[in-house]
Amino acid sequence: MQLKNKKIIFTVTNDLSYDQRMQRICSSLANAGYEVELVGRKLPHSKPLKTDFNFNQTRLTCKINKGKLFYLEFNLRLLWYLLRQKTNAICAIDLDTILACGITATLNNNTLIFDAHEHFTEVPEVTNRKITKTIWHVIGKIFIPKAKLCYTVGPQLADLLSNMYVNHFEVIMNVPVMVDAVDKVDGVDEVNRVDKVNEVDGENNGYILYQGALNKSRGLEQSILAMHQVENIKLLIAGEGDLSRELRDLVVKEKLENKVQFLGFVQPADLKQLTVNAKVGLNLLEPNGLSYYYSLANKFFDYMQAGVPCICANFPEYQAVHKKYNCSVLIDCEVNEIAKAINELLNNRNTYQKLSKNCILASQNFNWDKEEAKLLNYYKQIL
Repeated sequence: MQLKNKKIIFTVTNDLSYDQRMQRICSSLANAGYEVELVGRKLPHSKPLKTDFNFNQTRLTCKINKGKLFYLEFNLRLLWYLLRQKTNAICAIDLDTILACGITATLNNNTLIFDAHEHFTEVPEVTNRKITKTIWHVIGKIFIPKAKLCYTVGPQLADLLSNMYVNHFEVIMNVPVMVDAVDKVDGVDEVNRVDKVNEVDGENNGYILYQGALNKSRGLEQSILAMHQVENIKLLIAGEGDLSRELRDLVVKEKLENKVQFLGFVQPADLKQLTVNAKVGLNLLEPNGLSYYYSLANKFFDYMQAGVPCICANFPEYQAVHKKYNCSVLIDCEVNEIAKAINELLNNRNTYQKLSKNCILASQNFNWDKEEAKLLNYYKQIL
């Protein structure tokens, strides 16, 4: 079979529009000659899919959109869909789609691939729910050892998952393409790029940015409360999630409407520009579950590529990058610590300039050009 005829179906439970990791992976494999399809779900608020990608996109509609019954319904619908497709390989993204993917791969003799965006049984929403955690863990134990290729987002998480599921995990980091950094300054050289990062236009001090899901243990409540101690700058929150209503209520309760702004879901292209113009990025986590403890989030690298210093969780993977490049501020997720770190970056120009320049230097080693080469090599070995 010719390479161009080899088809891969990727499966996620999100609505596809905001999943930059999957857009990068699918685009890279499609450019390499594979026929690629990304399957997700359609939500009541879903916007029309972008049509300028070089891979196919399919959304499945569920009647239930949260809780245990959602996962059951989605996997049944996904199973029914996959069983009717002709494909060489099926890639499950996290444990919440591997049941349908594993059954289909077994019945149709497809190559099974597993991409762990996180340690699913150790996310805060699951880790303290014993029955739910056990169900997902058993499903993983059944199907992950059958996968011909497994990979995840960071080296320490790869080691942990390799031992847990008795199958070797490679690492494909969740990093942006290098053009994201260049777009910041319309092609000027690196020195001028750093200078532009730090420009202050009159009364406009830029803004503090959080991008990502509004979920438990991501330091969002603490970051909002920290704004009581921060002057002359706003906190912008881009994304939605389980805590969307609770966080908005908190802002009203604390009378911080003039200092905290919610942007809702933001398209990837718009998010990139939003990140470019930020003064400080937030990537804070509480140590509630091993998934967060061993995380290496895409927002961390998005800030890095944009030359924006990041206030970050003091966890192992971030410590390793910081030790080598000194491009972030590592703190515990506490209100006073967050406020102190923000004020230090805003008021100490020398510290800010140093971190910003180091972000640019680090971005040369953490970018999609490098990860794409690894990805294509892995797929070439199994298909």
